[in-house]
Amino acid sequence: MTTQRQTPPTNPRLDAVPAYKQGRSAPAGASKLSSNESPHPPLPSVVSAIADRLGSIHRYPQMAAPEIIGRLAARYGVDPALVTVGAGSVELAAQLIHAVAGEGDEVMFAWRSFEAYPSLVRIAGATPVMVPLDAEHRHDLDAMLAAITDRTRLIFVCNPNNPTGTVVGAAELERFVAAVPQDVLVVIDEAYVHFDGSTYFVDAASATDPERGAGLELFRRHPHVAVLHTFSKAYGLAGLRIGYAIAPAAIAEAQRKVAVPFGVTDLAQAAAVASLDAQDELAVRIGEVVVQRDRLHGVLVAAGWPAVASEANFVWVPAAERTALLDELLHAGGVVARTFPGEGVRISAGSALDIDRVEAALAAQTILTADVREEATA
Repeated sequence: MTTQRQTPPTNPRLDAVPAYKQGRSAPAGASKLSSNESPHPPLPSVVSAIADRLGSIHRYPQMAAPEIIGRLAARYGVDPALVTVGAGSVELAAQLIHAVAGEGDEVMFAWRSFEAYPSLVRIAGATPVMVPLDAEHRHDLDAMLAAITDRTRLIFVCNPNNPTGTVVGAAELERFVAAVPQDVLVVIDEAYVHFDGSTYFVDAASATDPERGAGLELFRRHPHVAVLHTFSKAYGLAGLRIGYAIAPAAIAEAQRKVAVPFGVTDLAQAAAVASLDAQDELAVRIGEVVVQRDRLHGVLVAAGWPAVASEANFVWVPAAERTALLDELLHAGGVVARTFPGEGVRISAGSALDIDRVEAALAAQTILTADVREEATA
C-alpha cells in the first residue's frame, strides 16, 4: 500500500497576497510603456564601470556598500549610518515595514498608489489601511490623518504618486507630517522625484514644480520621517536593482537587520557611483523624458481621454469603464501600457517614436469614431 504524499502547508497570510505582476513585455517592434523604465540606454560611463567589475563577480559584494553610501551621505549632508541600500526602493519599503510593523499593526497609504504596498504589508503580517485618493487623484491628507489609530505604525506618501503622477505640495506635506504622531513613521517615497522639477537631486532645466514637498527637508526637520529614492528610473538602472533610504538612526539600524544579505550586487553599487558622476548627462535625459511626458498628456487629452497632468515619467488615464477600450487601441497600435482593469491605464513616457505610436493608435480611434458617426447620419 502506498501512502499519499502531502505538500507542506504554506503561510496562510499569503492567501490574501497576489503575486506582483511585472509590466507586460512587448513583442518585437512594439513600444514597451508598461514599466516606467528609462527609454535611454545605459550611460557609457556606467557601462564602463560595470565592465571593470565583471572580473570579480566570483566574490560577494560588500554588504555595507561603503562607497555608494559614503557618496550619498556626503551628497545630502547626513551621517552614513542613516543611509541604507536595497534592491530598488521596493525592497527598502519592505525593510521599513518589517522594521516597525508586525502582527496587529497598521500601515497606511493612499489608494490607488504603488501596487506593491498592500502585498508588502500583508507579508509582514500587518494590516494595510488604504485611504482613497481625492477627486483630483491626489493624496487626501485630511482623510489619512483621520484614519490614524493607536495601531498605526507607518504611513507611505508616494510623491509623485504612482500611478497617478500627482504630487503633494511642500506646505501641505509639512502640515501633514507635523500632525502625525511622532511614534508613527512617515515614509516619503520619492521614486519619481527626478521628473517633478525638484532641484535637490538634479538641476534639470525641465523644472516644473519647485514647490513640491521635498522629503529630505522634512527628514531634517522631523524625527519620524524616512525617505526612499531609487536609481531605477531616471538613472536607468532598473535591471541592476539599487535604491536607498535615509532614515532615523534606530530605523536604519533595524533595516540592516531585516535586509537580505548581499542583496545589492557589486555591479549595481559600481553603476550607482558612476551615475552620481554623470549628473549633467542625466539632466539632459530627464529633460527629454519630461518633454515626451507632457507631449503624451497633450496627445491623450486631444484624443478625448481624461489624462491627469503628471510630475512623474508616466501619465495616468482614469478611463474607468473605457479602460479595456484604451488598452485595446494601444495594443493594436503597437503600444504596451500598464492596465488596471476598470480603473485606468498608466502609460510610461518613452521616446519620441513611442509617443508617435501612441498618437497614431489614438488617431485610429478617432477615424473609427468618425466613420461610425457618418454611417449613423447617412
